[in-house]
Amino acid sequence: MRIFLANFALSNHHNFPLYNTMSGKKILYICQGISPYLAESDMNMLCRQLPQLMQEQGNEIRLFTPRYGCINERRGQLHEVIRLSGMNLIIDDNDHQLIIKVASIPGARLQVYFIDNEDFFKRKATTEDENGVKFEDNDERAIFFARGVLETVKKLRWEPDIIHCHGWMSAVAPAYIKRVFKKDPIFAKSKIIISTYENEKFNENLCESVKTKLIKENLETAESNVMNEPNYENLIDYAMEYADAIIQVGDENKTITKMAANRNVMCDNIMATQDNLTQVYTDIYDKVSI
Repeated sequence: MRIFLANFALSNHHNFPLYNTMSGKKILYICQGISPYLAESDMNMLCRQLPQLMQEQGNEIRLFTPRYGCINERRGQLHEVIRLSGMNLIIDDNDHQLIIKVASIPGARLQVYFIDNEDFFKRKATTEDENGVKFEDNDERAIFFARGVLETVKKLRWEPDIIHCHGWMSAVAPAYIKRVFKKDPIFAKSKIIISTYENEKFNENLCESVKTKLIKENLETAESNVMNEPNYENLIDYAMEYADAIIQVGDENKTITKMAANRNVMCDNIMATQDNLTQVYTDIYDKVSI
C-alpha cells in the first residue's frame, strides 16, 4: 500500500501523550536536522520528539543526521565511533572519508549518529551560506549523507522495518535502498516514508552535474525530471518513486500533491497536534507495514 499524507501540522508543545498501540518495530530515522543540535524548526523539533516517542512505545530506534560544522561537538558531547568510521565513499570520482560520531540527547536516552566529513560538513553552516544561498555541492552532500547512513546501518547489521526520511537532504536515500541495495537482506523488508517541509524548500536548482553523479551512483531514472531539471519538487518526486508514503509537514505544496497523484499514490489529508501526534504516526507506520 502506498499512501500520501498532506497538510501535516506540528505544534510547538513538547508534552506529547503516549499511545501503546505499536511496539517491537525497528525504525530508522534519516534526518536533515535535529534539535537541540540545531535551532528549533518544525523539522528539527519533530526529528527530536518523534523518535523518542516511538522508542518509549517499545520500538527500537536508530537516528542519523549530518554533523554540520555549526554543531558544537563539545557542548553536544559528540565522540567518534572508530569501529564505524574510516570507510571511503567515492562520489563523482573523488574519495571522501566517512566519519561516524555519536551523542546522547540529554534526558531522552536517545542516541544520535552523526555523518561527518571534512569536505562536506566542516563549514559553519547547514545547507546555505550567510546570505541564504544554497551551497553548490549540496547534491554531493546529500549523496554522501544517504550513502553514509546506509553503509553504517549495514555495518551495524541492523534490519529496519521502517525507514523515515526527513527533509530534502535525505531524498536520495530511497533510491539507494531500492536500487543499489535492493538485494541486500538488511533492507529487503524495509518500508520507506519521506517527510517534506515547505519551510525547508530551496529555490535554486541543484548543480547541473547532479545527473552525471546520480548515474555514477547507479541511481539514474527515466521516470523523474530531477535528472534534467534538479529543482526541489523534482527531487521530492524522485524520492516518491521509491517511497511507500509521503507526508507534507506545514503548508501543502500543490506541485508535490499533483506529482503524487500522477504516481497513483493514495491521498489522505490529516492534521496532527500535541494531543494526537503519536497516534497519527503510529497509524501511518501501521499502514505502510501491512
